[in-house]
Amino acid sequence: MGASKHAAIGLTRQAALEYDRDGIRINAIVPGSTLTPLAAAAFADPEVKAKAESAQPIGRLGEPHEIAEMAAWLLSDASSFAIGSAFYIDGGVNAAC
Repeated sequence: MGASKHAAIGLTRQAALEYDRDGIRINAIVPGSTLTPLAAAAFADPEVKAKAESAQPIGRLGEPHEIAEMAAWLLSDASSFAIGSAFYIDGGVNAAC
């Protein structure tokens, strides 16, 4: 994981502690390789796509709706106890590190 990702997670944790008493929940979504329209051009090459998929423990790229569903959950009351957390939606890449 890169320094910028560590910084974003650290900022998430600190901000969550500062604003939780105000009823503001702050969390981070840490997405993995996702087949977005922007990434589709890169993954149009079968070799590039195969290499990216093989780097995923789950064996495939993420779909945008999978990231969106986590965001929707975090915006809902169902996540009311989630504060200052980083949610890795990355097909197991973080778990494999």
